[in-house]
Amino acid sequence: MTLLEGSVGVEDLVLLEPLEEESMLKNLQLRYENKEIYTYIGNVLVSVNPYQQLPIYGPEFIAKYQECTFYELKPHIYALANVAYQSLKFRDRDQCILITGESGAGKTEASKLVMSYVAAVCGKGEQVNSVKEQLLQSNPVLEAFGNAKTIRNNNSSRFGKYMDIEFDFKGSPLGGVITNYLLEKSRVVKQLKGERNFHIFYQLLAGADAQLLTALKLERDTGGYAYLNREVSRVDGMDDASNFKSVQSAMTVIGFSEEEIRWVLEVTALVLKLGNVKLSDEFQANGIPASGISDTRGVREIGEMMGLDSKELERALCSRTMATAKEKVVTALNVVQAQYARDALAKNIYSRLFNWIVNRINESIKVGTGEKKKVMGVLDIYGFEILEDNSFEQFVINYCNEKLQQVFIELTLKEEQEEYNREGIPWKKVDYFDNGIICNLIEHNQRGILAMLDEECLRPGVVSDSTFLAKLNQLFSKHSHYESKVTQNAQRQYDHTMGLSCFRICHYAGKVTYNVNSFIDKNNDLLFRDLSQAMWKAKHPLLRSLFPEGDPKQASLKRPPTAGAQFKSSVAILMKNLYSKNPNYIRCIKPNEHQQRGQFSRELVATQARYLGLLENVRVRRAGYAFRQGYRPFLERYRLLSRSTWPRWNGGDREGVEKILGELSVCTSEEVTFGKTKIFIKSPKTLFYLEEQRRLRIQQLATLIQKIYRGWRCRTHYQQMRKSQILISSWFRGTMQKKRYGKMKASVLLIQAFVRGWKARKDYRKYFRSGAALTLSSFIYKSLAQKFLLGLKNNLPSTSILDKKWPAAPYKCFTTANQELQRLYHQWKCKKFRDQLSPKQVEVLREKLCASELFKGKKAAYPPSVPVPFHGDYIGLRGNPKLQKLTGREEGPVLMAETVRKVNRGNGKTSSRILLLTKGHVILTDSKKTQAKTVIGLESVAGVSVTSFQDGLFGLHLSEISSVGSKGDFLLVSEHVVELLTKMYRAVLDTTQRQLPIAVAEQFSVKFKESSVTVRVTQGPRGSGNGKLGCKKKGSHGLEVTV
Repeated sequence: MTLLEGSVGVEDLVLLEPLEEESMLKNLQLRYENKEIYTYIGNVLVSVNPYQQLPIYGPEFIAKYQECTFYELKPHIYALANVAYQSLKFRDRDQCILITGESGAGKTEASKLVMSYVAAVCGKGEQVNSVKEQLLQSNPVLEAFGNAKTIRNNNSSRFGKYMDIEFDFKGSPLGGVITNYLLEKSRVVKQLKGERNFHIFYQLLAGADAQLLTALKLERDTGGYAYLNREVSRVDGMDDASNFKSVQSAMTVIGFSEEEIRWVLEVTALVLKLGNVKLSDEFQANGIPASGISDTRGVREIGEMMGLDSKELERALCSRTMATAKEKVVTALNVVQAQYARDALAKNIYSRLFNWIVNRINESIKVGTGEKKKVMGVLDIYGFEILEDNSFEQFVINYCNEKLQQVFIELTLKEEQEEYNREGIPWKKVDYFDNGIICNLIEHNQRGILAMLDEECLRPGVVSDSTFLAKLNQLFSKHSHYESKVTQNAQRQYDHTMGLSCFRICHYAGKVTYNVNSFIDKNNDLLFRDLSQAMWKAKHPLLRSLFPEGDPKQASLKRPPTAGAQFKSSVAILMKNLYSKNPNYIRCIKPNEHQQRGQFSRELVATQARYLGLLENVRVRRAGYAFRQGYRPFLERYRLLSRSTWPRWNGGDREGVEKILGELSVCTSEEVTFGKTKIFIKSPKTLFYLEEQRRLRIQQLATLIQKIYRGWRCRTHYQQMRKSQILISSWFRGTMQKKRYGKMKASVLLIQAFVRGWKARKDYRKYFRSGAALTLSSFIYKSLAQKFLLGLKNNLPSTSILDKKWPAAPYKCFTTANQELQRLYHQWKCKKFRDQLSPKQVEVLREKLCASELFKGKKAAYPPSVPVPFHGDYIGLRGNPKLQKLTGREEGPVLMAETVRKVNRGNGKTSSRILLLTKGHVILTDSKKTQAKTVIGLESVAGVSVTSFQDGLFGLHLSEISSVGSKGDFLLVSEHVVELLTKMYRAVLDTTQRQLPIAVAEQFSVKFKESSVTVRVTQGPRGSGNGKLGCKKKGSHGLEVTV
């Protein structure tokens, strides 16, 4: 075994010195306060409940303990589970792990940790994982139906459990078998103050949905049920609703069908509803007391849910049928008897339901009979109990612990003897307390307490707990481990703690006083045959199967075995099972009664240590040799104590160990014995002496290592500093020379520059002053120009083309440059603006530009036309297909279509015409007819004359060679004269590549046939240009137009 440096206290109580109860408690407390909850007694593990989650579990710790032997690391439950699993897997030895302790000591958690470790380290695979999951999921189901809150523990197991996990030859789990012992079914009908009924009742009411509660005829309030403690409905840190979902999920994983889960919940609801069946006093006709059900609603709901006849159930609860070989007698039950029958039925239903659940789990996880298997058993059973009032349950629990203590002592001594024989060491008989006399006192077939109890239950006549106690007093009056008031009086002893209805047994863990009240009833565990038959007649499949004795065909007058006989038989089977396996022990201890972390009650722990027989365990272990270890690990640990074996030993392991012990003068035959593969040391003092010498030697070696290391470090540091100094010196000298060379070079260059400058100045001295003014003026001008340009850059106007602002030139010399820059900037803005325009917008602007070039500053009608867009079509040409035919397809689009007025050549009157301008012609037609009157080719248009007024009069001059020209020119009036003439100008330019002459004058001449007429335009008194146009003919060659 390795003694770890820095360990808290003694990790193995076998090495405790001195071996006393006080020193053992002090060691356990020291380790507990430092969160070291595990301690060894040889290969026995002592576990103190920390009441908190410690960071010592999980995959990381599982991997660590899987790779190490039992004593290599700190004490841990994983180490014990690993030893058991490795022995099962590689040595082919069946194992059992016995977990004992008080309620609240952590037995259930310990069994979970063992199972989780085994599940983590065994094989992998889909089938294996399924089996592991089923085994692990059996825990929440059994906890829900078998655990309850007690004063000592919020999750106390109220039954004993033994699980055999079966493995194949590779160490992979195949399945398992669960055996349960002595469910505390009295809790179903009654709980102490501050305690709860079994968890499943509260989980069902809290976690079931409204639909399920309605189907089960239940209400969510726990205060409405007589079997549930109204004071304690919730437990801190426990979520009943969530746990109910977990239980349902676990049952599904194990293999329960939806129908089976529903059956289980219905039977559970039945137990709750039985507690609400109220019984009242009644009297028969002859005055004999009887009983009846005051409110039949509960019985009726039970009948509806279970398929029972409510009348028959009421009769079975309130009466009893006594059957003999010849006749049957029906006896009415009074209220007390009826309540006893009701409670007995509820307890039996729940107990049998629990057994059915265990058997159903076993069906799912059982292994085929043909497979060869290895077995690891895990026993989670109640520890030794001494309460203020000890009854039949404590009696059988303590009897079971007596048997387990007997197994522990015998198997421990047997294991010691086998190891001694293997190592060739003579075995010496060990003196120890043999509790076989106590076991015989309880279990002897003819003269044991259980046998007397069964005999009293079967005896005809008046039978009571007092007659049973009298028989015990008579039979065991001189037994050394039995006491009662009668035996004490006979020996003239006075003990005020001993009651008249009590007896006392001196167990291995101490004296326990039992009250015989209810021993007879609890041992009989009677259920009236009427109730069994009523349950068997139910149509509910599960409830019917729980009461096979109710079948009339299987009816038997034979009395069923008593509770004590059944438990004795179960314990005998368990002991036989344990003897066939290699045992591993976990002793669980509760540190305080308040379930508080960090609190350690010495009185409470001392009591449990006595119950568990820890000191006795240590004494048995130390009866021979307190310490044993293989030669190789012993040599590896202590070889530094001998100069012969340190630092290297080339001989055998045993010779090396003998060499070490010989040089230390501890190799005496009384203290040390050499086996075949191990060394045995009798006293812990010798081991502590070796450890102390090893500690001192390690300090010496540490000092030596530190000395050598410091010397090496100083030498290395000096060599590094010397190399660094040489390197720094060389770099420094080189740098200084480089700097000196640089200064010399700079000085030479400076001297050369000065000489060259002096020579240059000498040669060109006469030119210096003549060019100085030019140089200065050039520099000043460049500086001013630079300042001007930079200032202009920072004060540029906006990029809008309408913005005409521009900074003024700071000096007159920059006026021309400033104007040119302004022009360039404006052109850039215009180009940027044009680049953003669409082709259509560009075309519109080009027309406007052309109009500007033709009429800007020349005609008064131009300014109003600038903001007005050019539409082109003012007569709705697109909606008039007849006019469209006049243009022809080859003409292309119509550039201008509007209604104009034609001035008559003869009388000066005007008539309306439609003017169509295309890319090739000017077409004039009557507005009432659809035939073209005049078609003028653009190449025939010689020029246009307009006035400078705001009128729309213009003369259209034609060339003489055209076909229309012989008739003369046209004098027309247009409301959009600027747009019309602009479009005509561009069309002529595009078609004939010539510019159309447009003359602006108030007097112009037009040709009418062969004569010429002078048109003189005058402005009327209004001068607005919007009035009616008036024409007067002045002779044969004159026409006066007033606008």
